[in-house]
Amino acid sequence: MRRDERGTTTLWVLGLCVCLLFLGGVVLDLWRVVEERRALAAMADAAAAAGTTGLDEDALRRGETTLDPRTAERLAIDQLRREGDRGDIADAWITATDTTVRVEVVGTVDFSLLGIFVGGDPIEVHARAEAEPRRIP
Repeated sequence: MRRDERGTTTLWVLGLCVCLLFLGGVVLDLWRVVEERRALAAMADAAAAAGTTGLDEDALRRGETTLDPRTAERLAIDQLRREGDRGDIADAWITATDTTVRVEVVGTVDFSLLGIFVGGDPIEVHARAEAEPRRIP
């Protein structure tokens, strides 16, 4: 007795296409997360480095390399604003002491192709940077 197997190849091809679409979505969205993380890390590094130029002038005259925390935070914020015009930054924290500037930025990546399968909230991406001024003799 022979069974009717018409359409089984179509089902296999359809299943394969759905699997490939899912894998393509994973790869595409993962690449977008990696790229966003790279961009945020570059922004955080630039902001922390900019903050280290906010030296305390009185301490500098005494020969000490000390930051003015208020100036350092302002310079780091200005740098983030210049680089964040692209809309990558969802949130940012800047902390400056008399020795270091710490910057943490958060961005989000919406699902693109993978959103067809999982939907949901965007992925949060974090990047941190810390810098301190150095005296070069």
